[in-house]
Amino acid sequence: MHPRFVGRLGLADAVTVSSAVLGFAAIVIATVDTELAARLILLAAIADGLDGVIARHRGGTPAGEYLDSLADAVSFCIAPAMMVFFVAQDGWAFSLTDPSTETVVAGLVVGLYVGMGIVRLGLYTAEDVGNDHTEGVQTTLAATILAAMALAGLNEPAVLLAGTAAFSYLMVTRVTYPDLYARDAVAMGAIQAAAVIAPRAVDAGFPRLLLVAALAYLVLAPRYYWRDVTSTAD
Repeated sequence: MHPRFVGRLGLADAVTVSSAVLGFAAIVIATVDTELAARLILLAAIADGLDGVIARHRGGTPAGEYLDSLADAVSFCIAPAMMVFFVAQDGWAFSLTDPSTETVVAGLVVGLYVGMGIVRLGLYTAEDVGNDHTEGVQTTLAATILAAMALAGLNEPAVLLAGTAAFSYLMVTRVTYPDLYARDAVAMGAIQAAAVIAPRAVDAGFPRLLLVAALAYLVLAPRYYWRDVTSTAD
């Protein structure tokens, strides 16, 4: 007897599931190696972009949009939260068996991030699927920036926790973000891949370049990056 998904899911769905698996790996590895966890989060972000490209060219399935949000919850909500929490644990040397004020603060911040990320994904699935824009900062963007910060050397606990807290709010704002053109998405994916492959090359140049590009989109896209609604991405 074949598994239930045989013949019902497509290649894009398989890539989406691989993103979730990478996110789970990042969660596990964050307990011992936060840098590797950050690289896996970026790899999951590449897979997240790739599944959309495949779905547009080869067609998607009715389950695709639901699988996408479920995978994003793992890879871009829980995984970066765990990465940030363990960066804080390493930096502040707190113990989970003997909680301190720092433990509580870190736990509350990353917990809020996960909660708001889940809310954002639920609203996206209910209201934004099929549009060329979305309200609130994308979970993928938030996770990419947090991972790039960790790899670029901005891995002080207070700095990463402040960024995590900021994204907890930004993900559920009503600020509208247009989707990237395909050419820009490919360029971003290439920078993400370089940051994954060689995070320390050229004095962490690739993570820093990724951070600058992602922050530019975060700040400038709502006002200056509007697509021509009469055309498709190219």
